Amino acid sequence: MRRIDTHVHFWAFQPNKDTWITDDMAAIRRDFMPKDLKPQLEVHDIVGCIAVQAEQSEDETAFLLELADRNSFIKGVVGWVDLQAANVDERLEYFRRFTKLKGFRHIVQDESDPQFLLRPAFLYGVSLLERYGYSYDILVRPHQLAACHKFISHFPKQRFIINHSAKPNIAKGGREPWASDIEAIAQYKNVYCKLSGLITEADVTRWKLSDFEFYINHIIQVFGGDRLLFGSDWPVCLLGGRYRDAVDIVDRISGRALTSSEAEQLWHNNASIVYRL
Repeated sequence: MRRIDTHVHFWAFQPNKDTWITDDMAAIRRDFMPKDLKPQLEVHDIVGCIAVQAEQSEDETAFLLELADRNSFIKGVVGWVDLQAANVDERLEYFRRFTKLKGFRHIVQDESDPQFLLRPAFLYGVSLLERYGYSYDILVRPHQLAACHKFISHFPKQRFIINHSAKPNIAKGGREPWASDIEAIAQYKNVYCKLSGLITEADVTRWKLSDFEFYINHIIQVFGGDRLLFGSDWPVCLLGGRYRDAVDIVDRISGRALTSSEAEQLWHNNASIVYRL
């Protein structure tokens, strides 16, 4: 079965710039480039990946697009553009020429304003994405899901992808209100969800497979096989394990819940649809 990893990052590590990679993240305080990822993809029969922004700048978008041009297994890029800028339409028109640019993301999880997604300027910027055929990746934490629900309601035709299943607190076994909020969001049929980034929401020093069962099974139940995506969150996943662990956690738990056709959707087909590969 062909597979696509819909969530990886690349960076040339710079301590002064990459301040979010703190001293206690020694495993990822170095460069991570396509040559480092490719062997992992090959081992797991993963035919391609989506490179996702980790820095909020157009330079980051250009960096990822350049890597994608040089590496055919990078099938698409989720970049960054200032969606609140007065000239956002002009910038989207500029990026239209890059065929591997599939969508955009803003690191909303780090915004102090819990209503950030509902800012008028941000709503306007997102309203333009459908015109250009771009998807939008939503990166939020559980306390931001109420605003996220209202945000999504503004755009019934925009393709949205929830990153990292909205980061439930797996380490503490937190279920509510995450479970109810994510179920409400799943009612919007234009919203997909990534089974990604879960290792780093667990106790990275002593997690076990059963820690993830409730969360993955809940996402499967509320979104259904036709709106699920796999993402490793490499190299961030290395803070809690190996690339193989990110694959195996999703594979083993989803394998008990999905039919073979649904599994193909999760691992490949849905990525092709939502990112227009």
